[in-house]
Amino acid sequence: MKKIVALATAVSAAALAACTPAAQNETAQAADQIAADANATLGEAVNDTNAAADRAFGSAEATMDNASKAIGNAADGAADATGAALKDAGNAIED
Repeated sequence: MKKIVALATAVSAAALAACTPAAQNETAQAADQIAADANATLGEAVNDTNAAADRAFGSAEATMDNASKAIGNAADGAADATGAALKDAGNAIED
C-alpha cells in the first residue's frame, strides 16, 4: 500500500515539474486524494481483520467452554456410576 502511495507521489512530482501552476495544484490534490484513499482502505482492512480475529477467538473460547462442561459432566457421571457400583459391591459382600 505504501508503495502505491510512494509511486503516486513520485509520478505527481515528475508531473509537477513540467506543468503550469494550475495543473501542478490539481496534480497535488489528486495525489493527496490517492494517499487519503489508500490510508482509508488500509484502516478498513485492519478493522476487518481485528473483527474477524475477535469472532474467531470468541468462537474458540465458547467451544473450549462447552468441551470443558461436557468433560466435567462426563466425569461426574462416571464418578456417580463408580460410586454406585462400589456401593452395590459392598452391599453384596455384606449379604
